[in-house]
Amino acid sequence: MPRWLIVLLAAVFSCYHLVLASVSLDRFDDPWPVVACMVAYAAATVAALWPGRGPAMPVWIAAFALAVSIVIPLQITSQLDSAGRNGYATWYVAAIGTLMVIVATRRRQAFAWLGVGFMALHGAAWSGADTLADLGVIGSVTWVAFATAMSSSLTRASRETREFILAEHEAADWQAAQEAHVNERQYRLLQTGRTARPMLLAIVSQDGDLSAEQRRECLNLEGAIRDEIRGRRLLDDDVRREVMAARRRGAVVSLLDEGGLDDVDGADLARIHRTLADALHGSVADRIVIRTVPGGGDHAVTVVGLGSPDPSSSALGRGFSSTSDDDEGDDDEVQLWLQIPRTLSA
Repeated sequence: MPRWLIVLLAAVFSCYHLVLASVSLDRFDDPWPVVACMVAYAAATVAALWPGRGPAMPVWIAAFALAVSIVIPLQITSQLDSAGRNGYATWYVAAIGTLMVIVATRRRQAFAWLGVGFMALHGAAWSGADTLADLGVIGSVTWVAFATAMSSSLTRASRETREFILAEHEAADWQAAQEAHVNERQYRLLQTGRTARPMLLAIVSQDGDLSAEQRRECLNLEGAIRDEIRGRRLLDDDVRREVMAARRRGAVVSLLDEGGLDDVDGADLARIHRTLADALHGSVADRIVIRTVPGGGDHAVTVVGLGSPDPSSSALGRGFSSTSDDDEGDDDEVQLWLQIPRTLSA
């Protein structure tokens, strides 16, 4: 049911009580205090029905409605005869009941029960406990109890709905993660089988009696399989081919993907792969380290190639040079230094 329809029904009921109050003004010696009560009741009803930011009514509005529910019975009964037939002059009972139902529906049940509780005690003290049903106090208390139960049920249902939605999202995330794991596992198995199957068939056909060259190829294939795990985003078919060519000529190649390419896709990723393959194709370094740059900087990949000095190579005179200080005293020169930008503009 739309919210505006519920608010409209509550407003119609409240206006009906004001109509009854207007009809009964002739029963009072001084009608102006009753008119003031009618204005206060109308103001409290409008404030209670006014839409807020949340389902719960602001405390100050609930306190104002409670104050109105206390003042109106005191003011009206001061001009009525408790033993006489007052007719519609006791309109305030149903009016306060309606107002407290609105307060209870908007999740201020404590204020609602204080309002109808005071009205019941005042009615019992004014005309006797046996007249509460005739005044309509029992009906007002019943409606407040029903509104409290409905509000609690709706609150619990809303909370359970949020919990179900959260559980559904968690289940969807878990299912997506499982599907990603399955897809990754299938891809790894497919790539491993494609890489190692020819050599495995050769091992079976030769009963494990491999030549020295085949054993070196096994080590190269093991490195290629390791690359698929440690540097998958760095690889495409051209890069795989150049890395294998470098290993077959004796170079040690290490690929380390530390998440620096997770946010790179499409044309930029293809450009990075193409630049990396071109760099490896012309490199003569003995040790090559290819590493992604995490942190979202301007550069995505760093390539460093180290090799023994070669005086005959003119390129070495233009490259960087570094001498290691380890115990072995090996002198290596930087024969390849490349930083591939993350984007073309960078």
